Amino acid sequence: MLTRRGFLRSSAAALAAATFAPARWARADADPFVRLDATAQAALVRSGEVTPLELVDAAIARIERLEPTLNAFATTLFERARTQAGGPLPDGPFRGVPYAIKDLSDYEGARTTMGSRLFEDHLSDHDSGIVQRALSAGLVVLGKTNTPEFGLLPTTESLLLGPAHNPWDLGRSTAGSSGGAAAAVAAGLLPFAQASDGGGSIRNPASACGVFGLKPSRGRMFRTEAPLPGDIAVRFCVSRSVRDSATLLVHSQRSGPDAPLPPLDVVQGPSARRLKIAFTTDNGIGRAADPEVVHALEETARLCESLGHTVVPAAIPIDGEEFVYHFLSLWASLPRELDDNAWLIGLSQWRLVRSKDVLEPWTRGLAELDRERGPDSVEKAVAYMKRVEREYAAFFEEHDVQLTPVMREAAIPLGQQAPTVPFDELLPLVVDYSSYTPPHNAAGTPAMSIPLGMSRGSRPLPIGSQFAARVGDERTLLELAFELERARPWAGRWPPTNALGA
Repeated sequence: MLTRRGFLRSSAAALAAATFAPARWARADADPFVRLDATAQAALVRSGEVTPLELVDAAIARIERLEPTLNAFATTLFERARTQAGGPLPDGPFRGVPYAIKDLSDYEGARTTMGSRLFEDHLSDHDSGIVQRALSAGLVVLGKTNTPEFGLLPTTESLLLGPAHNPWDLGRSTAGSSGGAAAAVAAGLLPFAQASDGGGSIRNPASACGVFGLKPSRGRMFRTEAPLPGDIAVRFCVSRSVRDSATLLVHSQRSGPDAPLPPLDVVQGPSARRLKIAFTTDNGIGRAADPEVVHALEETARLCESLGHTVVPAAIPIDGEEFVYHFLSLWASLPRELDDNAWLIGLSQWRLVRSKDVLEPWTRGLAELDRERGPDSVEKAVAYMKRVEREYAAFFEEHDVQLTPVMREAAIPLGQQAPTVPFDELLPLVVDYSSYTPPHNAAGTPAMSIPLGMSRGSRPLPIGSQFAARVGDERTLLELAFELERARPWAGRWPPTNALGA
């Protein structure tokens, strides 16, 4: 006689096969959900085959087993999640599916440290816009994920929270600043997790950890927070499947007459349209990518050609040195902007740049750089970024999509870019490592990291391929992502540290 649990396992297996076709499902997994993306998990809830609490308890068991190894979470909220899962949930597209919020976003009643010792005991008194949309989608929040201080480094190893460990190699960085989210998703703790991107902080961790990461167009996503001057960040997620991101994007976008971009419908698969893809592996400041990255990106270019797309060489359409100068002005202004707008984050009695006993050396170094450049540096940078917008708009009149590396290297060793490295040594390392992604934040263009490549050698590491398109054209990117996901599936590729179980 087929028991309910046996029926559950067979149903989950069928959904997983439809989504990912995993080769190893035949064995009796202890956790019938770990291989399923969020869409498949939500389908089980809608059909009545499982309850949200069953999904949540399974995810909690995974986190409890692997969190001591990965350090992907800043805070866990298991009992709150169980209560949420056991009660009424919004009838959104992901009702009952486990989720996590990056520790830069507010979730009412939860600790929000922003990776900083300054906020070690700070409790949020509201939900940020991206969290509101996650909750209305029916997602159940299991905790807050690890991030560097204020999201200011492309590696996740703050002095408060400690390093997040890459599940592909525990001695390697997850990149940043959504490193905890990417590690959790890559290892299978969760099917997807909230992330944010002000200079590559979705795409860099997605590349380092081998998951899918889309940075939407600036202005696309619903938000309630007042943007700070020069704010070029976007909040979204990292996921194991393209369809999860495609569905959540539509649910989380701004809509109505005040929305700056036309609303998107859910993209459900590839398009027959063939694209003209501009390709380069140079970073715009005179350096080619690491040979392993070049090899992986050339493989991606050949894959696109084999699918009928036209790939043409085309340099990054901006002056790299000039761009770096002005982007650093925005980057370095964050401590000052937090000072000037402390009321926005509940710090009306605090002065951040004066808190030198608790702020990390990297943050203090950025504050000093901002002081040296003067109070008009942000205004000049914002004016320059308008020019970058025009340059990329012209570029995408000639090309449908741009293909570049995400980072110059695969995941770097932990400690190499830690916040305690002297600022004058760390700054050029950071600029060199993460030079491919910031132009799309400045231009406001959508861009994504697709986990197509792996480094060669005895311990391979993921290498993402970055695709970008004109402002508002997430549809083209998602259609291409669906096509590449089908042509070279990655869902069955798991890191050595994973939640598959015995």
